[in-house]
Amino acid sequence: MPRSRGEGSITQRKDGRWQASLQVDGRRRTVYGKTRKEVADKLTELKSQAAMSGLIPRPGKRTLNDLLDAWLETKSPGWKPLTAHDYSTICSRCLRPTLGKAPLSRVTPDRIARFVGAWQRRGKARTALKLYRVLSQALDLAVKWGWLASNPCRRVDTPRYRPQRKEMWSPHELSVFLEGAKGHWLYPLWILALTTGARLGELLALEWPDVNLTASTISISKSRQRLGGEWVISSPKTPASRRTVALPTEAVRALAGQAERRLSQGGGLIVFTGEKGAPLNPSVASHALRQECRRLGIRPLTMHGLRHLHASLLLNEGLPVPEVAARLGHSTPQVTMGVYAHALQGGDRRAAQALERLLEWEEGGRACDPICSDPNIVGRQAGQGTF
Repeated sequence: MPRSRGEGSITQRKDGRWQASLQVDGRRRTVYGKTRKEVADKLTELKSQAAMSGLIPRPGKRTLNDLLDAWLETKSPGWKPLTAHDYSTICSRCLRPTLGKAPLSRVTPDRIARFVGAWQRRGKARTALKLYRVLSQALDLAVKWGWLASNPCRRVDTPRYRPQRKEMWSPHELSVFLEGAKGHWLYPLWILALTTGARLGELLALEWPDVNLTASTISISKSRQRLGGEWVISSPKTPASRRTVALPTEAVRALAGQAERRLSQGGGLIVFTGEKGAPLNPSVASHALRQECRRLGIRPLTMHGLRHLHASLLLNEGLPVPEVAARLGHSTPQVTMGVYAHALQGGDRRAAQALERLLEWEEGGRACDPICSDPNIVGRQAGQGTF
């Protein structure tokens, strides 16, 4: 009985193995297996891919490592240095050891699901989500180039990750820090992080022309990171991250002290440096902050934690979300609302309290309202008539 077009064929070879072939638009693809069922399943998958894309994928002998190499090479020129470094690290430390040698044709939805699931079971939900996203982007490129007919990640549930609520200082802890840390040589950096919400990389990239002590502002236009043992200066995270931030008096005072310290070291353009005048390593700032918190007997915060504390304090004080977003350099107010939803709950409580005051005023105000002295109006208010 003749086969229909695109039906494919399954035959047993002389060596006992089985093979299946499928031809679409003059292109033929053959797959092999030890049993008839194995090749039948592979043929079904080929048909499904051909139906979705109209073509037969040609992965050849390419492995996932080959795809990751191509993806990093072609896409990284458009990424920021920190992004390129992070993606390369994720590939080398997590993807390549487990899946790297697998042929692209065998990077299937079930294999991906088991891979990310293993990370979730280890309590690494955030890492699982990162791996899924990196893998999905790379496989999108394979589809675009015709190496695969479809992206298997599309048939895998996105790993769930809920960021834990950030630890924040109580008013007492904040007071203890502000008083107790003033004598530390890194206090100007810490107070600036706390009072501006700037990212650590943005603060480390500050130069004195960016500081206006007279106007009490700093201008943020770049970021400095240490990647692979080298310093890299790049543009901020988003276009909205280019901003001018107003400073409170304490931050201006601390920066003035930092200027004197830098002059004693011989000057230089960089605002925050190490004790010998070289660029300040981010790990030094973070480690010293933890040590100082331990000395003062308060809960430790990271440098990024100071940024979170800054935003939470402003939102709890009722500052509008768009203004906080602009100060933090977020791309949209929606980003701020998503990250700091816990702080916005205080605004909801204030709204309820405002309504309560209004209703109390309405209830107590009717008795002394001159309009209420008119019995006709009073009667209509009570439902005894209509206007």
